[in-house]
Amino acid sequence: MRHLRRQVVQAACGRTKCKLLLLVALFGVLLSGCGERAWNAPYPLSESKSNTFFSSFSERPKHLDPARSYAANEYAFIAQIYEPPLQYHFLKRPYQLVPLAAQQVPVPQFFDQAGQLLPDDAPADRVAFSDYEIQVKPGIRYQPHPALATAADGSYRYHHLTEAEVERVNTLADFPDTGTREATAEDYIYQIKRLANPKLHSPIASIMGEYIVGFKEFGKMLAAAQEQQSQSTGTRNGFIDLRDYPLAGVTQLDRYRFKVRLRGKYPQFIYWLAMTFFAPMPWEADLFYSQPGLAKHNISLNWYPIGTGPFMLTENNPNLRMVLQRNPNFHGEAYPAEGEPEDREQGLLDDAGRPLPLIDKAVYSLEKEGIPFWNKFLQGYYDTSGVSSDSFDQAVKFGSGGEANLTPEMLARGIKLATAVETSIFYLGFNMADPVIGGDSEQNRYLRQAISIAVNFEEYISIFRNGRGVVAQSPLPLGIFGSRDGPEGINPVVFDVVNGKPQRKPLEQARALMVKAGYPNGISSKTGKPLVLNYESASAGPDSKALLNWMRKQFKQLGIQLVIRATDYNRFQEKLRKGTGQLFMFGWNADYPDPENFLFLLYGPNGKVDHAGENAVNYDNPEFNALFDKMKNMENSPERQRIIDRMVDILRRDAPWIWGFYPKAFSLYHGWYGNVKPNLMANNTLKYKRIDGEARSRQQQGWNPPVVWPLILLMLALVASAIPAVLVYRRHERSAAR
Repeated sequence: MRHLRRQVVQAACGRTKCKLLLLVALFGVLLSGCGERAWNAPYPLSESKSNTFFSSFSERPKHLDPARSYAANEYAFIAQIYEPPLQYHFLKRPYQLVPLAAQQVPVPQFFDQAGQLLPDDAPADRVAFSDYEIQVKPGIRYQPHPALATAADGSYRYHHLTEAEVERVNTLADFPDTGTREATAEDYIYQIKRLANPKLHSPIASIMGEYIVGFKEFGKMLAAAQEQQSQSTGTRNGFIDLRDYPLAGVTQLDRYRFKVRLRGKYPQFIYWLAMTFFAPMPWEADLFYSQPGLAKHNISLNWYPIGTGPFMLTENNPNLRMVLQRNPNFHGEAYPAEGEPEDREQGLLDDAGRPLPLIDKAVYSLEKEGIPFWNKFLQGYYDTSGVSSDSFDQAVKFGSGGEANLTPEMLARGIKLATAVETSIFYLGFNMADPVIGGDSEQNRYLRQAISIAVNFEEYISIFRNGRGVVAQSPLPLGIFGSRDGPEGINPVVFDVVNGKPQRKPLEQARALMVKAGYPNGISSKTGKPLVLNYESASAGPDSKALLNWMRKQFKQLGIQLVIRATDYNRFQEKLRKGTGQLFMFGWNADYPDPENFLFLLYGPNGKVDHAGENAVNYDNPEFNALFDKMKNMENSPERQRIIDRMVDILRRDAPWIWGFYPKAFSLYHGWYGNVKPNLMANNTLKYKRIDGEARSRQQQGWNPPVVWPLILLMLALVASAIPAVLVYRRHERSAAR
């Protein structure tokens, strides 16, 4: 019996010791709360205080190969890594091209069919060829990369990997050695050749094939070489050295100079030179990544870029985070010393002349849901944030004049707001190939004009976009050459000018147009039946129900019955290709800041059905087409403006689109994040950003105080539960002493 009692006492003592140890651990945790780092911080203290930018991504970038990438979520990374010849000035507006890897912005030379040099102002119909000579800056070097690693004898370390060596690697970091070399004109030519490579399916291959001399022929030559390789080796993915195949329109002049020859006159080519499609690519990387077995380990250009820019991708874990770090081989660049007059007042020139990049590292964490991201931004763990519909009222309020301001909660945290009208347009399109709603008859034109008045996009912007948009008056967004601001830019078909501002025409005028169209009160005067139109929607989820109901209401005002035909996006695209739809919402984002990039969306030979082009509504007006042909290759001038004005007048009268709205971007950023100026053309702006890590760390601690009362209650409970065991132990000791 005494032995059993001793076991019970010992067990109680053991439990007491465990509880005491737990108390000590909890006390240690409480003491740690007095440190320099918030308890819930997702990053180490060293990162939080460092010169590191914190952001997020919601889906894995599919292509990090500059020949294939054409998506915004991909450009967020590759534009910081690759350097094309040109870039957009960070501060100046209107957008201005300036040198990046090139010594200067190239000025084309024009030649006639006989090879005779033409004057700079030669009309487009006389120009047979345009030559662009590009001179690359010397001293530009690639980031450290195993594709460029060499042995003592100068041979490449990793260009002949064995099957066993491939099996031992899982990431690029598993290659212990790296190397670098200078980027030369040959590398820029190699990349242009990659754009023509049929196995890469570059999204700009078709348009480059129209202009770069010999581009299409080069692609056919490569396709034949790949077929021959397939027959001889059994694989179509082996390395083909593009240096061995000539491209007629691209010529190397010396180590740092090369020339691109285009057919005809194409001024917009200079804008393509600011996109990563034209960044240099070393042939060594092409060979390295072509080795059998590497692609199975995701070791490819789509996963691991190789560039000359200010940053390099050092961690690619799309299920967790992606990390950009400063490229130790970066050749250097200075923060701009010029901008707009207000830039100096706003502190955007405080860093003038400082070497770039201003930050050392950028960490992008995976965030699939908006609410967790928003909460982390408010906690100070992300430096910037967009404004979703769910968080809009918490962040933004509108003043009496319609201006956007931050709420007191945001102001109290030192959060700032940046807004910009995007170089994009969303429109409601009428399929002009449809007999009911399309065509060039006067009656159908009246019908489209009536609907254009009735569909109230001011209301749409207010309800569905929290006021983040500007009602469009033409296809040209604000800031694009040819767009008109003020009273002269107002669409007279849809709006009246009242006190210098647009006011939508009353519904009575729309109903009068319906009568002229042959549909009084929405009833056909020929058949006596109500007018029924089909709206093609790629939004089939529950969130789209309110929007689709709103759209029905707009048409009901004219007596039109709108049938919603919801489908997935692939089916929606098929309807556009075949021209089987009637009405649909669509949009376009500028590739470059030129009116040609928007007006070509309504150019007849670009029709979706007949030509598989980007003219999704299949609009085809001979006068508009002729003016487009004349305008597209002109330099910006008063004459070009006059032609654009006439083109816009034609479009407003024919109304192939309801012009919809230009979206307005709202972004929030913390006070420790500097040099914020929206640039809707440039994608490589990370290098200009500035971070005050010390200020960020202080704010994170202040906004995330430790919640210690549950631990205190737990400590008290543990103490209370330990007391009986202590008393039992003391009684046992006293009885043993007796």
